[in-house]
Order: sequence, then C-alpha cells, then structure tokens
Amino acid sequence: MITHEYDVVVLGAGAVGENVADRAVRGGLTVALIEGELVGGDCSYWACMPSKALLRPAGARQAAHGTPGTPPSVLEALDVESALATRDRFASHWDDTGQAEWVANAGIDLIRGRGRLSGRQQVTVATEEEEQVLNARHAVAVATGSDAYVPDIEGLGSARPWTSRQATSVKHVPRSLAIIGGGVVAVEMATAYASLGCQVYVIARSGLLQAFEPFAGKMVAGALRDLGIGVFLHTGVQRVHRTTQGRVQLTTTAGQVSADEVLVATGRAPRTDDIGLETVGLTPGSWLTTDDTLRVQGYDWLYGVGDVNRRAFLTHQGKYQARAAGDVIAARAAGRPVENGPWGRHVATADLLAVPQVVFTRPEVACVGFTARAATNAGYRAHVVDYDLGAVAGSSLHADGYKGYARMVVDQERQVILGATLVGQDVGELIHAATVAVAAEVPLHRLWHAVPSYPTMSEIWLRLLETNGRTQPQPRELV
Repeated sequence: MITHEYDVVVLGAGAVGENVADRAVRGGLTVALIEGELVGGDCSYWACMPSKALLRPAGARQAAHGTPGTPPSVLEALDVESALATRDRFASHWDDTGQAEWVANAGIDLIRGRGRLSGRQQVTVATEEEEQVLNARHAVAVATGSDAYVPDIEGLGSARPWTSRQATSVKHVPRSLAIIGGGVVAVEMATAYASLGCQVYVIARSGLLQAFEPFAGKMVAGALRDLGIGVFLHTGVQRVHRTTQGRVQLTTTAGQVSADEVLVATGRAPRTDDIGLETVGLTPGSWLTTDDTLRVQGYDWLYGVGDVNRRAFLTHQGKYQARAAGDVIAARAAGRPVENGPWGRHVATADLLAVPQVVFTRPEVACVGFTARAATNAGYRAHVVDYDLGAVAGSSLHADGYKGYARMVVDQERQVILGATLVGQDVGELIHAATVAVAAEVPLHRLWHAVPSYPTMSEIWLRLLETNGRTQPQPRELV
C-alpha cells in the first residue's frame, strides 16, 4: 500500500470533478482526481453530448421544413446510420484520451481506480496495480454524480430495462420503444427515437414536465403525438415482462403496451452507495446536504458538488458549483476571506434563484428561475405576463406557422423578473437574456432600455414588457 498526500482529493472526474480540481489548482493547491470509468463523466459520453447529437438532426429537419424554398430532399427521412455516427463522434467514441490529456496539462494528478472514503480527510483508491491511500490536507470533494433511478415495479429489473446510458449509446435503433416517465429524459429520448423511425410510447404517472409551467408539458405532449408517439398520461405501470421472443410487455392502468425495448426515465439516485460514506458517519446511498459553499453540513473538510447534493441536476449548474467549491477550498486553505453572502464568489446562489434549463424537444422548452406557482409558494407576490411567441415578427420569419408561447413572472414588490419560460422552435438561444435579468435582478424600468434587434425572436422581451406595462397586476388563477 502506497500513501500520498495532496491538498485536495476529488472523487469523480466528470465535468464537475474536473472543474473543482482545475479551480483548486489555479488557487495554488495540489489535487488528485480519481475516476473509475471515463474521464469526462456522464455528460461527455452518456448524457448531454450524445443525447443532443441524437436530437440535432431532427431539429435541423424541422427548421428546414418551416423554411419556404427548402429542397424536398432535405425533408426526407433521417439517415439513421449517419445520425448514430455523428453521435459517436460527439461522444469521442467513448475514448477519454483527450480529456485525460487536459487533466494532465492542467497540473492535476489523475488516478484511475475505485475511490472510497476511508476516514477523515482520507481516500483509499483500488487501482489495477495496487491500493493507494490519499490524505487530503484541506478537503475532499465528492463529485460522483448520480445514476438513473429504477422504480420497484414488478418484473422491471429482470426485463433488462434501458436507462439513459443505453438510450444514448445504442448501436441499433429498435423498431419500438416504451418509455416510463414524463420528465426531461423521457421527452427528449421520445423525440430523438421517433425522429429515427422508432415507434415510441411514453407512459407517465402524471403529466409531462411537471416541474415546468403547465403549458410547457401540454405543448410538448401535443407535439409528441404529432410525431406519432403514443402518449399515456396519468398512467401507472403495474408490471413488466420480457417474453421469450425478446419483446417487452407492460401492463399499465390504461391497458397493455408492447415494445422491443423499455427505457426507465423516472428520476435520479445519488452515486454514493459505495464510496465509504459510513467511514465518516454518513449513510451510504444518501444525498449530501451542503451549504451554499458546497460544504457538507457538519463537516469542515468534506464537499458535495454536482448531482450528489440534489441542488440542480444539470451539468452547467454542477460546473457552476464546482467553480465556487474549488475557489472556496483554495481561499480557506490560504486563510483568505470567504465571500459567502448571496451572489458572492464562493457560493452557488443561482441554484436557488436562477437556474436556466433547455429541453431539446420539438418545440424546445427553455426556462430560468421560478415558475408562477413556485414563486407564489415561495412567498413572492407574483404577477404573470403571457404572450404568444408566434405573434412576434421575428418568429414568423424564423419559421412558417411558428407556434410558441412565453411567460414572464414578475415580483410585484421589487418589479424584477423572478422567472421566464419560453416554448417554441430554437427558444434555447433566447433564455440567456432572461437568465442575466433574473440573476442580476435588473429592474423592469431599466430593461426597457435593453432594446431587442428587429426583426428577431428576441423582440419577445419587448412584447412582454409592453404587456406588463399596460396590464394592472391582478390575482389570477395559474394555468
């Protein structure tokens, strides 16, 4: 057994762990980064990059379809083989050589193996050659991410279900796919597989995209049906069985569904069941509860960054947390002041107030901050401003018959934007403007001076402001 000492030890070399390590090194600390799979993690190989690569061809074809003068050949069925090859390229063919080189060039020591906490400020790593004990002078950061949650449905486990990993790395598209769940993964994969010629069924226990404004889920459900997808809402799955012929039979509260494969997309579980939490008094398999500097509550040396803290299951938010965590670890190690007030350098305030997200369905859904209901539940006196995105000149130029919708949630007392949601083609490119307004708490009277270019879809912000200005805020039923 070999013992090494570092200032910081990071468990997990996904996008989050890489960023914690990088910021700590930039702060003058020595760092060991431990990874048992591929450097770059889920986002690079089984989530963000391959899933968006699968979705992009259909999005491009939709854009062409809405553009007059497009040659008919562009509107033909997608080339599945080419789409999968593009996906492979964006997933680096599941080869992490480039990522490992980046880690080395950043001055970070990469240790490949299974790492587990083995005591206070200590991690033991089982590598192919030997077991190493790493002592951390200042901090251990857990950035091990999350796994797909598989619910306890009769027969599901033995039916060899897909999770998001299999869905984004498949080598052959099945003829049919049943998806259990109604969240982001479910609707994105439904969109992708339908565009690749697969018959898809979505079985959701409630509605779609329940964490979003209600109109978002309704519009996406309609679009999925337009793609020929069977959408079963408010439907429970009672049992699952894979037949001797290889088909999957699902018994639901709405009847029987049969498909070649079944994808479980019902949420996430923390990847903390086998990382030695019990050696430091924590429960294996639990989420790590942290303060806004990402330090695990009750521990002055342990940090939980990214999915493991359940603050926001998004790569960009995990990287945002990682920058704060790496910087604050370095500051504390050097005895420098910690900026831990709201919106300070060493905190992840945006996790609570300004999380942006894009759902890459057709139409896209983009949002930031609070929904109307969440704002009310949080105690704000919220005013809702809605507008037909298709009525904006830039939208009608963007695509014939453009259909979209926009909502702005306003804090009546402070007259700032609490949140915004947009649904429509390519709205993901509009959401950062709202993110800046929400995070910076820009007063509405100042936003009038942020003039959108004409004729672009960004004119929606002017229309929302105009609507808000000529509407007296009145209590209204949320829809």
